[in-house]
Amino acid sequence: MDGRLKFAIWRFANFLLLTLTLLPSCGGGMQQPPPPPPSQNFSLVKLSTDKLTNPDSMHATELETSAASFHSTIVTSFEIARKNSHGGGADIGFAISTDAGSTWTSRYLSGLTTVRGGSASATGNASIAYDAKHGVWIIETLLVHLGLNFNTLVVVRSSDGMNWGSPITVDATTQADKPWIACDNTVTSSFYGHCYVQWDTVNIGTLHFSTSTDGGLTWGAPVQPSGSLVGGNGQVQVQPNGTVVVPMGTTSPATFLTGPFTISSVVSTDGGASWNAPVTISAAPPAHSVFDFRTGASSSGHDGAGNVYVVWPDCSFRSGCTSNDLVFSKSADGVAWSAPARIPIDAVTSTVDHFTPGLAADSKTSGNTAHLLLTYYSYAQANCTDATCQLNLGFVTSTDGGDTWSKAQMLAGPMSLSWIPESDGRDVGDYNSSCYVDGKGFGFFPIAHANTGTTLDQAIYTTATPLAQ
Repeated sequence: MDGRLKFAIWRFANFLLLTLTLLPSCGGGMQQPPPPPPSQNFSLVKLSTDKLTNPDSMHATELETSAASFHSTIVTSFEIARKNSHGGGADIGFAISTDAGSTWTSRYLSGLTTVRGGSASATGNASIAYDAKHGVWIIETLLVHLGLNFNTLVVVRSSDGMNWGSPITVDATTQADKPWIACDNTVTSSFYGHCYVQWDTVNIGTLHFSTSTDGGLTWGAPVQPSGSLVGGNGQVQVQPNGTVVVPMGTTSPATFLTGPFTISSVVSTDGGASWNAPVTISAAPPAHSVFDFRTGASSSGHDGAGNVYVVWPDCSFRSGCTSNDLVFSKSADGVAWSAPARIPIDAVTSTVDHFTPGLAADSKTSGNTAHLLLTYYSYAQANCTDATCQLNLGFVTSTDGGDTWSKAQMLAGPMSLSWIPESDGRDVGDYNSSCYVDGKGFGFFPIAHANTGTTLDQAIYTTATPLAQ
């Protein structure tokens, strides 16, 4: 298949692996220390199962979650049936709870790919938002048209989170990649009811923003931020005062495919009409190469006062950059950011490698009492091989806006790499998500189990009870 199209789907999946470091992937046969046992306090709930049968996918696989909530309803989206020969999946699935995470229903979208009545070859990079003014849930996703050699960025809408309409085009001209969506749900905001999508151009990194003021029915022409930097993998955060803050990775056009990338933020204060030049959160932080794994980039959230929090992998606290910690910064306005601080999940002398964070902040809390939930993946031993690497899933929480963090707890693992779909690296998705609903924090994450013959068993899970509240 066309190499440019293939790169379109997975380039930022290895955002920090490929651009925040120029080191090769590490190997070696060091003996791993035993991982901590999974927490006995949380039972896992399987949200969905890949039941598709198209021959060009790796079944059964689900990955890459996004989540949004409103009142007692929470909806999570995810990719289903990772394709064999290129990135993207056969469809997008969703799971909905209307009782604050007590019970769940899951289904597939239709009308996106040829597998489910649409025209695209594949779909992926979905994220979800709720627009309170117009009373609609909105999922954005990419439609990949391999034969026609282009991507289309679309949204689908639902008034109940269960029944979804046909795709609506946001952009079909810029070769969109790595989009994200969020809406302004503060009644007192001057831009109440504005929804924002951010994306970048494949292989080039030109940053684009589009705004809808009618619940996603129509979208404005793409707007670029000031300055000359390029980048991507931004997650849109809308503050109560209407300011939009998008933490992301940025670099110069000449180094877009090689890095290094700086953790930055782009801000709009006029409802998406214009966007400022990226401001630095952390200048080109180094990252340890995660062996044979497509690692996620930064993850962000905001609390009830609008304070924005961002977490990313960073090995600068380790002597010799031997493995990644997760590092944290926060801002009240998206312009002035706190000094990056290491989240003390494991000792700096440990061999644990941390990556693919999923951060959420509780909108019912704020400031020095803000509640945060962070899920993440890790290897117990950074320098491992395909035979010895074992993937773990854990989480930590904070009740003081990230000044201190709880002791880490493990939710799943160890998972062998052979259980995880291979897509230019073992793959649980470019990002994972956590979300608060009615003050209860839930994580949404792929977990893999042992194969049955050649059939994989990777599905989306949450927990029966909240991880934080």
